[in-house]
Amino acid sequence: MELALGFLKNEPIFAFAVLLAIILVVPIFFERLQLPGLIGLLAAGVAFGPNGLQLLQPQSETMKLLSDIGVVYLMFVAGLEMDMTEFRKVKNRSIGFGSLTFIFPLITGTIIARFFGFSWNASVLIGSLLSSHTPLGYPILSRLGLMGNEAVMVTIGGTIFTNIPALLVLAVCVSIHAGSFSLGNLAIMLILLTLYTCIVLFGFDWAGREFFRRSGDEEGNQFLFVLLAVFLAAVGAQIIGVEKIVGAFLAGMAVNGAMGSGPVKEKVVFVGSVLFIPIFMVNLGLLIDLPAFIETLTSFWLTLAIISGLLISKLVAALLTQLLYRYTPTETLAIWSLSIPQVAATLAATIVGYNTLNPLGERLLSEEVLNTVIVMMLVTATLGPFLTARAAAGLTPPTTNFDTVKTPFDEWNQPNGPFTVIVPVYNPETEKNLVEMAALLVRQEGGRIVPVSIARVMAQMEASEVDAALVRSENLVAAAVQLAQEFGVKAEPAVRIDDDIAQGIAHASREQKASLIVMGWGETTTLRARLFGNVIDRLLWTAHCPVAVTRLLGSPLQMKRILVSVDNLVARAVFSVRFAYSLAQMNGGQVTLFHVCDRRTPEEVNARIHAQLSALITELAPSNPTQIQIVIAPNDDIPGAILNEAIGYDLVILQATKRRTMSGLEMDDVTTSVVQELSCSLVMLGSS
Repeated sequence: MELALGFLKNEPIFAFAVLLAIILVVPIFFERLQLPGLIGLLAAGVAFGPNGLQLLQPQSETMKLLSDIGVVYLMFVAGLEMDMTEFRKVKNRSIGFGSLTFIFPLITGTIIARFFGFSWNASVLIGSLLSSHTPLGYPILSRLGLMGNEAVMVTIGGTIFTNIPALLVLAVCVSIHAGSFSLGNLAIMLILLTLYTCIVLFGFDWAGREFFRRSGDEEGNQFLFVLLAVFLAAVGAQIIGVEKIVGAFLAGMAVNGAMGSGPVKEKVVFVGSVLFIPIFMVNLGLLIDLPAFIETLTSFWLTLAIISGLLISKLVAALLTQLLYRYTPTETLAIWSLSIPQVAATLAATIVGYNTLNPLGERLLSEEVLNTVIVMMLVTATLGPFLTARAAAGLTPPTTNFDTVKTPFDEWNQPNGPFTVIVPVYNPETEKNLVEMAALLVRQEGGRIVPVSIARVMAQMEASEVDAALVRSENLVAAAVQLAQEFGVKAEPAVRIDDDIAQGIAHASREQKASLIVMGWGETTTLRARLFGNVIDRLLWTAHCPVAVTRLLGSPLQMKRILVSVDNLVARAVFSVRFAYSLAQMNGGQVTLFHVCDRRTPEEVNARIHAQLSALITELAPSNPTQIQIVIAPNDDIPGAILNEAIGYDLVILQATKRRTMSGLEMDDVTTSVVQELSCSLVMLGSS
């Protein structure tokens, strides 16, 4: 048995299998204990590493390769999250804030490190670790509709001017420690770095746009192009003597514009979030020497000094930004809270510094610094979002003028033509309820239904198979037309030949100038669907108009009690409410608007949301007896709160949220969790 175990420990496949098991099981277990999955991955690294079961070794070739990919991917995702469109709106103020929140922590960290006896080179690097930030509170503000606040946009934009200089400082410090530094070499490196940055930012952006334009809908090739771009950028950085994470970050910024917010970007981020970045976190745990880590916590003066220095210096930068740009104290708190968390760039740079050896074999950053940074990451990743939630109560969201918010229901009197609902038909068992749902909307708004059937034809199919596919499609649309006539609405059928169902539906909706697509539920959203996409996923990304994905357990005419889950009052939320009222007016139903928040949401925020929903009701349906429910999710279980509220309702309307990560460490999958357990009918609305 021992011989077999010893053999397996040296097998790369065994190490990879252990990693997959850890990534799959450990975060779920920790989240059930109300602990972040991130802590679970670190703990698993300690438990399975040299200080535990010894099943994983940080020096093994497998771990070196996978953790290198992980750290590159981590910085690449951080670069992808840079919203250049928002940055350009407030670029001057972002430069000002970014400079302040970089310089003050850099000086503070350097002074603290020198006080504790570190060399000048290591001290400057420690200072640069405090300079960068990862705005983990972004999802909180986004969910509350506060991303339009100028102070928030300035802070997010300032991330660029903290991460890039911090990475450049890392490159110089590594060069000095490795013994290859001189003023001449520094000048050459800066020249090469300038040329390299221009090539990556502008060359990769141009190449990406051209490739995506020419490759059309070939998502597989586009995915491979993005991966090639990030690792080419990483290799290019190493060639000019700069750390690979610098290239990865620049590559993320470069290809961001080419990818847009489409399915390829979602898949790229998803692969990193579920595989490579968690492996990097497990490897970080492998590097923790548990006795030394405990000793660091017991003699915690360095840790306390660095964390205190970080918080104070970031606060000074936020206060100076307040004075310069006349922000309110609440906006200053938001700026400070968003600039506190130290995750992506800090972790990546720390690992690089820890692994950098000089000719004598001495590390640039000691194990004590590594342990301190891990504690700092855990503290700031918790404190930052908590303070962001506090600040959200006093932030003023952009004023929503409901008169100017246009939804598909307003298009029938626009130049685009009448209100048109596309109904893809492919399952005779669900066809009746789908057509009835579309008919209710069309009858209320005035317009037409276009039943669409896609005859999926592949290049290698025989003529008889093509004919059979066409006949089946024609029969489906003929049945749909007959159903529409029974409901007293106009129907114009369409049959398309295509090798991709989602693209066929999207093309038909454009040709028909559709206002809305109403389709039935498809396959469950699984890991395979996330990687390769299903019809619903691809259509949500490619359709030019909103998509209503329905799972109807009965006739829409019988759905009297309608529950609408509302996050924040952006245009798609207004559309959800308008959709519900259109149904309620036709079947005599009653609408309840429901907002769920976590336990950290201040009462002031909930009161403001209630007032906004009341104003929306007054604008859209003053005669409809509408209820408003604002519920705090117990134990922050938002899916559970929605499921509990849905008991007794006939129909639940949700907003399909495109997944977003924050440096690849967190996935928002509330909609999927609710859909899997909901026992009543469902409409999931996705905006184009």
